[in-house]
Amino acid sequence: MHKAMALVTRLEFRQGQALTLTPQLQQAIKLLQMSGLELEAYIQAEIETNPLLDLQSDPASEHDSAEPLAEAQDLETASDHVSLDGAAQALDMGSEDAFADASPGERHTGELDEIGYAGAPTDLGRQGSGQDTGALPERAALGTLADAMRAQLSICPLPDRARAIGLILIDGLDEAGYLRLDLAELALQLGCKVAEIEAVLGLLQGFDPCGVFARDLRECLALQLKDKNRLDPAMDSLLDHLDAVARRDHGRLRLVCGVDEDDLRDMLRELRALNPRPGSGYEHGTAQTLIADVFVHQGRDGIWQVELNSDALPRLLVDRRYHAKIAAQARSQTDKVFVSECLSNATWLVKSLDQRAKTILKVASEIVRQQEGFLNMGLDYLRPLTLKTVAEAIGMHESTVSRVTANKAIHTPRGTFELKFFFTSAIGSSAGGLAHSSQSVRQKIRQMIQTEHRGQDVLSDDKLVEILQKDGIDIARRTVTKYRESMGIGSSVDRRRLLKQAG
Repeated sequence: MHKAMALVTRLEFRQGQALTLTPQLQQAIKLLQMSGLELEAYIQAEIETNPLLDLQSDPASEHDSAEPLAEAQDLETASDHVSLDGAAQALDMGSEDAFADASPGERHTGELDEIGYAGAPTDLGRQGSGQDTGALPERAALGTLADAMRAQLSICPLPDRARAIGLILIDGLDEAGYLRLDLAELALQLGCKVAEIEAVLGLLQGFDPCGVFARDLRECLALQLKDKNRLDPAMDSLLDHLDAVARRDHGRLRLVCGVDEDDLRDMLRELRALNPRPGSGYEHGTAQTLIADVFVHQGRDGIWQVELNSDALPRLLVDRRYHAKIAAQARSQTDKVFVSECLSNATWLVKSLDQRAKTILKVASEIVRQQEGFLNMGLDYLRPLTLKTVAEAIGMHESTVSRVTANKAIHTPRGTFELKFFFTSAIGSSAGGLAHSSQSVRQKIRQMIQTEHRGQDVLSDDKLVEILQKDGIDIARRTVTKYRESMGIGSSVDRRRLLKQAG
């Protein structure tokens, strides 16, 4: 016989700590990592739903019925809210959050119609030269050419330096898939050699669709023929005389190509089967521009000045006069609650935007301070930098810096870069001095190998280590090997054999 179990009700108290993410706090954290375009769209949506929010279009104008940014309620000291940075510290998020992610070439205007391509462009160079304007192509909606190129670049085993150059080159593509950047000008801006940019460009020209990153029509067609293993001397000569192809001057073409009429007809048929606009199959209408969030310029005293881009900062106001009017007219409890919530949400949003702007400026200023060598002298002087280093220097949590550096760009005299461009790993100094950027070490290895020629001993990895250590770079042989291979450079045995063949 079983005994019945007694049910007992007890009241217990347990003490514990937990961080509750209110919707407003979640909103503030999300604002930190929004790009300028995302922020603009978000604010427009908030204005449509909150009658107390107003967007001031003219910063110089006075708005006596609205509350300016500086007069917003100090929510950091309010007892029922947590400050933005304090919330980030409590969340203890990892540093990977932010990373979960010129003159045009030769133009053949109108030639393509004569050659007989379908959908031929009338002016491949219509987008101009890609001059340094403080704006970068935004990560557009899925389906854009730039997105497809970034996706392919992301799976390439490249060093940070080459990857950064690759992203800049992707930003220089026009809708047809042509590269509209002057490599010499870009090398001058970055403080590196044209050969280094050309090496990265050679890799990008192997991306799909075939023909992208060409600088003119001839190169575009040559890339596609090479991919088909059809770029023989006769076809190469044909590409050198596209003007004669457009004029249908078969007599001249037979002469310069050294072929008969039947062979020429086959060559022209192959030529017409190529795609002169390899990027035309991707979406273009949704592509936007990402305006730099921060501007950097050098003052007369040589000190680098950092300022926020006022055009990228929405001046959101709280309309106090309208609030007083509708609050006085509210009769039911539901109406009163709605008006109160509108005021609370509006005030919080204004304060959050102010905090966001201050945080971006603070982080960007520290990045500029850390990377002053790059701004002064170029890519070789890019210092190793981590999110933790910046966070400790400015007294913020690493996750806050992570969010701030996501989707933000900075305009400098050397070009416009995403903030994450400036974060690289470090190689120690054998002399106990400043550490060396892994990108600058890769550049030194590349430069030493580029000086090799027949009659001089080819540098082995051990010899490279020896030279680097004499320069104060504490590096292991396996690291040199890894860097050399990541740059697509063969071993000393392979290079010695190639030099002999070339000689």
